[in-house]
Amino acid sequence: MDIERQIEFDKIKEMWMERAVTKWAKDRIKEMSFCLSESELKKQIRDTTNSRKLMERLGTPPLQKVEEIWEILTIAQKGDCLTPYQLERVEKILSSIKRLKDYLERGKMYENPLAYYEEDLNCIEDLREEIGQQIRGEKVDDYASKELWGIREKIAECEKQMRQKAEQIIRSNRECMADQYCVLRNGRICVPVKKEYKFKIPGNVIDKSATGNTLFLEPAGVAKYYEEIQVLKIREENEVYRILYTLTAMVAESAKEMNDNIMRMEKLDFILSKGKLSMDLDAVEPTVNTEHRIILKDARHPLMDRAVNVPLQFRIGGEIQGIIITGPNTGGKTVAIKTVMVNCMMAQCGLHVTCTEADICMSNAYLCDIGDGQNMAENLSTFSAHIKNVLEVLTEVSRDSLVILDELGSGTDPAEGMGIAIAVLEVLKMSGAMFLVTTHYPEVKEYAEKTQGISNARMTFDKETLKPAYQMVIGEAGESCAFYIAERLGMPHEMLRAAIGAAYGKEAVKNYVFSQKNQELTKKAGHRIGKMKQNRECEKLSEKYRRGDSVMIYPDKKIGIVCEPVNEKGVLRVQLPGKKIWINHKRVKLHVAAEELYPEDYDFSIIFETVKDRKIRHDMDRKYTKDVILSVEK
Repeated sequence: MDIERQIEFDKIKEMWMERAVTKWAKDRIKEMSFCLSESELKKQIRDTTNSRKLMERLGTPPLQKVEEIWEILTIAQKGDCLTPYQLERVEKILSSIKRLKDYLERGKMYENPLAYYEEDLNCIEDLREEIGQQIRGEKVDDYASKELWGIREKIAECEKQMRQKAEQIIRSNRECMADQYCVLRNGRICVPVKKEYKFKIPGNVIDKSATGNTLFLEPAGVAKYYEEIQVLKIREENEVYRILYTLTAMVAESAKEMNDNIMRMEKLDFILSKGKLSMDLDAVEPTVNTEHRIILKDARHPLMDRAVNVPLQFRIGGEIQGIIITGPNTGGKTVAIKTVMVNCMMAQCGLHVTCTEADICMSNAYLCDIGDGQNMAENLSTFSAHIKNVLEVLTEVSRDSLVILDELGSGTDPAEGMGIAIAVLEVLKMSGAMFLVTTHYPEVKEYAEKTQGISNARMTFDKETLKPAYQMVIGEAGESCAFYIAERLGMPHEMLRAAIGAAYGKEAVKNYVFSQKNQELTKKAGHRIGKMKQNRECEKLSEKYRRGDSVMIYPDKKIGIVCEPVNEKGVLRVQLPGKKIWINHKRVKLHVAAEELYPEDYDFSIIFETVKDRKIRHDMDRKYTKDVILSVEK
């Protein structure tokens, strides 16, 4: 039984998860269940209240995703080298922790208890500053060390001289050049030399053009600079790794503080997400009790549009253990019971509730049966699915449970359904649990009136507009208004009299006062069914050619015997010597009718079946055989 889905608490969880930032907080929300410890629950609700107050004063907290940092810390602790990208992620998290620390520090002036989480945060300034100074743009910065700065300056100078040397050679040997600019080939500066001047300019051929007419040659004067750059790059790489390993070691040394910081941030994210949800839903802090009492003022379902929602006033407890809600269809009965349970569950999960005031009893279980429940896969009808859920509820219910049952006993014979409904209510009453039940049965209303601890309630209905008012009135039984609605919508009085007589007897018909003029049903023209025309020609042809008739086939004028008469396509089957063929009736002419050739009870299988098939058929008629006739010829 998926209670959260039935009352739509799963959708509220989705809204809650959207307001969390870290994966840990989202996962905790997804697995969140109602709290059973009164002291712990009151602390959770206080946290929600404090988080909302904090954000109302200071705005949205500076939180960010931290999942990636766990893997980075593991790599650092193993002794592997972190990349510049990973170190920047560390610096980003530390900066976020510093901003969060400053945010909470400002909250202390309002004496908000959550603000004192700031004392548990350590932004590790020295590590953050070192990474910020030495890593920029996902690479080690030129000024990370004097040694690295000097090496990169020399590399830049060599590259400059190398390019100048190549350009000088091009200017001095213009007639030998295919182009007037140097190019980079395989990491080397080359000059484009015409093929015929290959030996005029000393150097090494690095590449050539697609046609082979241009050679890309590295001049001898340029090659020495390239070799010097390669040595400098090795020194640069060694220095970069030295810096990265140094920073990685600092990260590894600070891993414990980082772990603690992230855990605090994730916990704060979870708490603050509750405050965000409270603000977005315009919810209020509820009080909780263990005294079997639920009071909701101006309650609404969190998923309903506030512009059209009608606030619910609800109270149960004390002398009232259960409430039977009646009223017309679409009158808001189901929404009302969902609203009660979802607000109770939200409160017991440490959230604020969508009311103006709420006093909510803690429950050890939330049990319900709502909706059609028809299950095609399990071959369960609506009634079967309802009964299966109700029996499951009855096996789990106890004194501290909250139970809601929608349309109890529906989906079967009214008399039997009513009996089952009352039997279920008896068990719920004996359990001591608080329960809300919706029904249409008048006998159940009478049961509630006579039974101590159970009260009727009705959902109001505007008879003028034929619209529900969505107001619950506890202490009064409702009416379905079915006859009134049917009359207003145009049902003739004759039909209404028949309906009233069938439901309440002939005396009720005499006492019923019609409020509208009698209306007649106006018949509308229906659509005609297009019937398929019979092919009379094929019927005549099937009578013309019968099985066993001798026919002549044109234009060859061959004689054959009809195996199968003409079908709906105008084709028949004819036996020729050694084969059977399908042929259009227009190419066939009757030669000799079958009754002139064969006796009345002649066995045509002698002509149309092989000896082997005839033997198998003979065996089949008198005993079991494994043989099979692969092709049956009629």
